[in-house]
Amino acid sequence: MGSEDPTRFISDRIRLERELRGWSLTELSKRSDVSKAMLSKIERVETSPTAVLLGKISSAFQLTLSTLLCRVEQETIRLVSKNEQALWTDPDTGYIRQQVSSAINSPVELTQITLPESAEVKFPASSYVFLKQVIWMISGELTFTEGGRKSILEEGDSYILGEPQDCIFKNETEKPCLYLVVVTRQ
Repeated sequence: MGSEDPTRFISDRIRLERELRGWSLTELSKRSDVSKAMLSKIERVETSPTAVLLGKISSAFQLTLSTLLCRVEQETIRLVSKNEQALWTDPDTGYIRQQVSSAINSPVELTQITLPESAEVKFPASSYVFLKQVIWMISGELTFTEGGRKSILEEGDSYILGEPQDCIFKNETEKPCLYLVVVTRQ
């Protein structure tokens, strides 16, 4: 966080966590047992929250105090080089996930997916609870099934996922397909 006032970063993070959940100050007050007036002062950087207050607030967000503070620390990271982006390959399908940005320091999470030829990945509806997602095709062709609805996505196409349903990502071609998944939390 450098030489800047850490209270500003903590205040901003609390406001962001609250807004990501769509909560008013009143809702956060009810969930945290911290007065609405105190929360307002914290968000306006008129007071620095104590460890006890931060503990109550982080619990309301269903985060540990360490996680909340880690998110505050990460808030100042703006550039994530390609070499620093997490990369994971599914050993069964060869499906590759590159974490372009993280929800830790942004309300939006971007993940680039490479789905090999003839590969199929299934995700249960429970994977999508509290998330809103958009798929944007970069190259290739993806057969995407959401519930019982099957769609073919090609380069430049986008698809906004609806209510949580079982989903299947399938590449029925002989070339890899590349797409971006954009996630926001409700």
